[in-house]
Amino acid sequence: MSNYIPKIQAKRGQLFDSLFILVLVYVSLYIPLFLESDVKSVEETAQVQSYTWEALGVSAVEQEQWQKLGHDPASAADIINNKFDYTIDPLMLAITALVIIGYFFFVLRVSNKQYREVIHEKFNGANKQPDAEARQ
Repeated sequence: MSNYIPKIQAKRGQLFDSLFILVLVYVSLYIPLFLESDVKSVEETAQVQSYTWEALGVSAVEQEQWQKLGHDPASAADIINNKFDYTIDPLMLAITALVIIGYFFFVLRVSNKQYREVIHEKFNGANKQPDAEARQ
């Protein structure tokens, strides 16, 4: 039996694959930022408040820590009052699940095809193309 020699991917293909994955990572990280609107309502922009530490419910110790971080009551108010929203959007959850499940089946299909090609090359000759039955 001969030793198996794997196929070698071209450098251009490796570069394309790497850049494509990098772009997908950046796009997936920036999509939530682009979908969330930072536009404030007219009431919020027209309303100018003067914040105090007492109105924010900050103790003297917390006030001292905020000041050490370089925040005054107005800049700390943006952080204190803007709580993270933990609600789950069912539509976005469904889209995310569909993308993950679709990618899973894509990987299974491609892996199955490549596995059959390797088995065919290993046991049926290194230079022959796999027949139609092995591809299915």
